[in-house]
Amino acid sequence: MITVNDISVQFGGTTLFSDVSFAINENDKIALMGKNGAGKSTLLKIIAGVNKPSTGTVAVPKELVVAYLPQHLLTQDNATVFEETSKAFEGIFKMKAEIDAINEQLTIRTDYESDAYMKLIEDVSTLSEKYYAIEELNYEAEVEKVLKGLGFVREDFNKNTSEFSGGWRMRIELAKILLQKPDLILLDEPTNHIDIDSVQWLEDFLINSAKAVILISHDRAFVDNITNRTIEVTMGRIYDYKATYSHYLELRKERRIHQQKAYEEQQKMIAETQEFIERFKGTYSKTLQVQSRVKMLEKLELVEVDEIDTSALKLKFPPSPRSGQYPIVVTDLSKKYDDHIVFNQANMVIERGQKVAFIGKNGEGKSTMIKAIMGEIDFEGKLEIGHNVKIGYFAQNQASLLDENLTVFETIDQIAVGDIRTQIKNLLGAFMFSGDDTTKKVKVLSGGEKTRLAMIKLLLEPVNVLILDEPTNHLDMKTKDIIKDALKSFDGTLVLVSHDRDFLDGLVEKVFEFGNKRVKEHFEDIKGFLELKKMEHLRDIER
Repeated sequence: MITVNDISVQFGGTTLFSDVSFAINENDKIALMGKNGAGKSTLLKIIAGVNKPSTGTVAVPKELVVAYLPQHLLTQDNATVFEETSKAFEGIFKMKAEIDAINEQLTIRTDYESDAYMKLIEDVSTLSEKYYAIEELNYEAEVEKVLKGLGFVREDFNKNTSEFSGGWRMRIELAKILLQKPDLILLDEPTNHIDIDSVQWLEDFLINSAKAVILISHDRAFVDNITNRTIEVTMGRIYDYKATYSHYLELRKERRIHQQKAYEEQQKMIAETQEFIERFKGTYSKTLQVQSRVKMLEKLELVEVDEIDTSALKLKFPPSPRSGQYPIVVTDLSKKYDDHIVFNQANMVIERGQKVAFIGKNGEGKSTMIKAIMGEIDFEGKLEIGHNVKIGYFAQNQASLLDENLTVFETIDQIAVGDIRTQIKNLLGAFMFSGDDTTKKVKVLSGGEKTRLAMIKLLLEPVNVLILDEPTNHLDMKTKDIIKDALKSFDGTLVLVSHDRDFLDGLVEKVFEFGNKRVKEHFEDIKGFLELKKMEHLRDIER
């Protein structure tokens, strides 16, 4: 279908990757994996035709439709949500307008025998054949179905796009892509801005309705459920596995073991050869042997071992100071902004040592409840913070609260205590700060880098209640695993707002669901909660 032929990318003298070739086939569902900075997004942009490679080509058949959703969007603000989404059908509308215009010409012109008249008949036949080959489309119903699936309600349809946050605009762009029914969909971190319900809807769509898909995502469950092929970008080249993400991890482990073995054998052979050269380089009778071994070493292609494995690194929270039995108690709590009720008479008891998740659609009050707990907003009702509670809070804008004039190393060195002080460099390395990165000032870091740094800082502070609001959006899978393990062994109380099912799985034991101006308590873990939700949706359909 599409072929990527020997592409290379160089930035200012540095090679990101070189001689990369692979084919994208019909119905391939490909996960593009690799460390941050390996070149995944760059490769996706090249396939989308947004960027050009330094060398090589991407061959895309003429009639093929490729749709691309980047990580960051610049959207127009001159249309309603419904109008903007309907632009997905612009090509079809244009074709219909063209057919109507030619038919009008054919009725008013009288030069029936002319070449121009014959050309019009040919054009209208070709266009009509194309137009009527498209399945009859009730485009308004299609737009409504996709927008609702992505979390919009009917009242949103006539609002201007400028009224929505970046995350919601991302959903509008995603809706446009899905409605075009492209031959290849390219998605860069599509789940970062959508809630669990919408993630599940998107997953079902990509599995059952999409053709070929290439996606970059740090949501393991999402990737595992959708993809049947994994392409890893690492150290300037790619490895292509006809395998799901979980299976690829096993194969990659085996590959590393073989590489390590080959590397060690080669290093041993090099050492022995160099020893022979040193020992006999002045011996006349061995001159030819010495020269031949020198040449052999010069031509030798060195075995490389992919990526240093930091899985041995274990993060540990400092022991929590003991809090009272009930760190957070909420009684009949209500919050409204003007006429908009966020939630009404919410009740919640969180016990010492519990790990709970706040789940619900965007805008249903999860972050509002956290702001109430943190004392950042006023409300009606009662909210008690227990005895000796020390809260560590990771807000969605946490990155902007760092001291911009400190370096990365100084930011962590200031707060690290005990054994972890000897591991600051390892710790920073696990969060992808290595070499010169550790001496960079915070003010020159990207948004994602600041998020990671803020996360390390939080992991080192001695607290007994941790509140994390969407902490995993900019973290790769390796980093998320390290944090998840640390949170599992955290002996305090944890409140987590996240739409990442894999991150929540095995971590939280109770779910508070926010929706319909209520907060509902579920005593299941995340798997049990999601199974229950699917049952509820089935009942809705039956009704």
